[in-house]
Amino acid sequence: MERDMWPGRPYPLGASYDGIGTNFTLFSEVAERVELCLFDESGSAEERLDMTEVDGYVWHCFLPGIGHGQRYGYRVHGPHDPENGLRCNPSKVLLDPYATAIDGEVRWDPAVYGYPLGGDDRKRYDADSSPFVPRAVVTNPWFEWGDDRQLRIPWHETVVYEAHVKGLTMRHPDVPDDLKGTYAGMAHPAVIEHLQRLGVTAVELMPVHHFVHDQHLVEHGLRNYWGYNSIGFLAPHSDYSAWGVEQVVSEFKYLVRTMHEAGIEVILDVVYNHTAEGNHLGPILSLKGIDNPAYYLLADGGRYYFDTTGTGNTLNMRQPHVLQLIIDSLRYWVSEMHVDGFRFDLAASLARQFHQVDRLSAFFDLIQIDPVVSQVKLIAEPWDLGEGGYQVGNFPTLWSEWNGLYRDSVRDYWRGADQGLGDFAYRLTGSSDLYGRTGRRPHASVNFVTAHDGFTLTDLVSYDHKHNEANGEDNRDGADDNRSWNSGAEGPTDDPEVTEIRGRRRRAMMATLLLSQGVPMLRHGDEFGHSQQGNNNAYCQDNELSWVDWENADEDFMEFCAQLVAFRREHPVFTRRRFFEGEPIIGSKSKLSDIGWFRADGVEMEDEDWETGFAKSLGVFLNGLALPDPDQRGHRLTDDSFLLLFNGDHSDVSFVLPGGDWGKLWVTEFDTADQTGSGEVQKAGAKVVVAARSLQVLRRA
Repeated sequence: MERDMWPGRPYPLGASYDGIGTNFTLFSEVAERVELCLFDESGSAEERLDMTEVDGYVWHCFLPGIGHGQRYGYRVHGPHDPENGLRCNPSKVLLDPYATAIDGEVRWDPAVYGYPLGGDDRKRYDADSSPFVPRAVVTNPWFEWGDDRQLRIPWHETVVYEAHVKGLTMRHPDVPDDLKGTYAGMAHPAVIEHLQRLGVTAVELMPVHHFVHDQHLVEHGLRNYWGYNSIGFLAPHSDYSAWGVEQVVSEFKYLVRTMHEAGIEVILDVVYNHTAEGNHLGPILSLKGIDNPAYYLLADGGRYYFDTTGTGNTLNMRQPHVLQLIIDSLRYWVSEMHVDGFRFDLAASLARQFHQVDRLSAFFDLIQIDPVVSQVKLIAEPWDLGEGGYQVGNFPTLWSEWNGLYRDSVRDYWRGADQGLGDFAYRLTGSSDLYGRTGRRPHASVNFVTAHDGFTLTDLVSYDHKHNEANGEDNRDGADDNRSWNSGAEGPTDDPEVTEIRGRRRRAMMATLLLSQGVPMLRHGDEFGHSQQGNNNAYCQDNELSWVDWENADEDFMEFCAQLVAFRREHPVFTRRRFFEGEPIIGSKSKLSDIGWFRADGVEMEDEDWETGFAKSLGVFLNGLALPDPDQRGHRLTDDSFLLLFNGDHSDVSFVLPGGDWGKLWVTEFDTADQTGSGEVQKAGAKVVVAARSLQVLRRA
C-alpha cells in the first residue's frame, strides 16, 4: 500500500509530531535528492520515501499517522567529490541533526565509512551502513511540568557542583539497581538529599547530548565516559535512561523538575565545537553526509578539516544554518527541557575565524540578542587547541568563564611554589585584573581547583605525576603540568605524617575556593575524598575508577565542606556583587577600606611585599560594613567583618592580629589545620599560630 504523504512545512527543522502525524524537515544545500527512511521498532525493516518538497534548501514532508516512537533516518543523494569537500553517499543512513531522541549505538563496521578502510579516502565506498548506525526517534513533546520554571538564582549566590549522571549514581547504595547510572537515578531522593546537605545551588551535568563511543576505545574494551563526542544536539543521551528511549525526554524533564523542586538549578556542559564524525578519515553518521561544506570548517580546498579541538573537525560557525542549529538546540533545552544554563566546552572554537578568535563573532551576537538564551547562565571554557585559543578574560559581558588562572594560582600556593602573592590575591578577590576592565562583575570568574579534566582533589595532594596506564596510551595522554604535590609519598600510604599533610591541604584548598569572591565550582566526589588512583585523564574509564565511591566516603570532610558552603551563604561579604575598591565605601558605616592586606607581623602590606617569591603568609581583612550593593529590596547590606590568615609555608607562622580601627577582639570561626572552629576570643595585638599549610578565619567581635 502506498503511504499517504503531504507536502508539510519547511519549519521547524527536525521531526515534529502534532497528534495527527509528523512533519519531517532536513536542510541540505548540496543534496540532489533526499530519502526519508522509516524503520520498525527493532530498527531493521526499512521503508524509503522520496521527499519531493524543498524550500530554501530545506527538504520537507508530512506523514499522517506517524507518531512518537517512530524510528527514522535519511539518505542524501548528491555529489561525491572529497577534494572539494563534497561527501554525499546514499548508502549511508544519516541521523537527523534535530533528532530529539536517538536509539542505538554505532557498531564499528567498515560500512559506516564513506571510503574503503585502508584505502583512498577520496574513493566512494557503497556498503550500506543501515545495520550499524543509530536511528532518530520521533518524540512526544507533552509533559506535566506543573508550575515548574527556571529558578533564576542570582550568580553571586550560586555554588556549582560539576557532576556526571552515571558516575554520581552508579555506586550509590540507596539508588535501586535499575536506576543506577540514569537520569531517574540522579533524581532519586538519596542523591537530592546529598546535594541539599552539601548546599550547592546548581548541578553542572557533564555532556548529556547523545554521543558516540570512539572506535579505538571500543576496540580496546573502553568507552567514552566523559561524553565529549556529540552526535545529537537536541537528544538526551539514551544510555542514561531508565525508562527507555521512547521516554528519555520525559525522564530528563523529570530530573530537571525534581532538581528545581529541591531548589537546585541544572546547567548543561555542551559540546558545539565539533562532532563525532572526526576528520576526513572519520565515519559518515550525520552532518558529513548531509552537507559537509556547510557544517564543517574545511581546509586545503575542502578535502581536509580545520581542527581547533583535537578531535578532527570544527563546526563552521560562519554558516547561518550551523548557527541556527546551535541556537535552536539551546532554545530547545531552555524552553522545552527547562534547564537553567550552559557551560560551553572549548568555547573559543565557537568564536574562531581560522587563526584568530573574535569575541564579537556572530555566535556571541546571536546569544546576546536571543530573548530566551540570553536570560540563562552562560559559562565558557575560554580556550581551545588552536593558535591564539587561550582567551581567559576576553568573553562578552553576559558570560562567566572557567578561570584556569584561579586553578593554577591556588594549586601553586598550597603546594608551596615560589611566586609573588599578588596573583594569589587577585584570584581570592574575584580576578578583577581579568574581568574588571570591561564592566563585568566577580561572578564572571567561575573558580575551581579541580574539574573532571585532571586530578581529583585527593589525587592533587597524593601524586606528583599522572598515572594513566589504564587508558592504554602508555601514559602519554593527559596533562603533564598538574601543579600537584604528593605530600611526601606517591599514591596510597599509611604514613600518618603524610596523611595528615594531605588532609590539611585538602581542607585549605576547599576553604580557599569557598571563601573566594566569584562563583565556586566543586567537582563531584571531592567532598568525599574520591580518588582516581592518579589518573588525570579518565575520559575512557567508565568503571569504578571514575564512579563516585559512596560507601568509603570521608564523612568528616563532607561535613567540613557543607559547613563552609553554609558559612559562605550566610555572609554576603564572601559573595560581593562588585569588586573591592581598596578604599572606604561612600555612605557606609565604616571609615575603613573595604579590604585590607597584612603581613604576618600585623603590618599592612607594601608594594615590595607583594613581589617576594618566598613569602607564603598573608592576612586579608574583609569589611562587612563596606558592602557596596543593597539587597533585593533595596536595603543596605551589612555583615560581620573577617580576617583570613593564610599560611602556605611548610612550617607554622605566628600572625599578629591587627588592632585599632581594624578590630579589638577576634573570634576563630574556622581552622583548617584541625577541621574545627574553636570559638576562641583573642585581643588585637595577640599572636595567633597558624599551622603549616592551613588557614584560619577569624570574625571581628
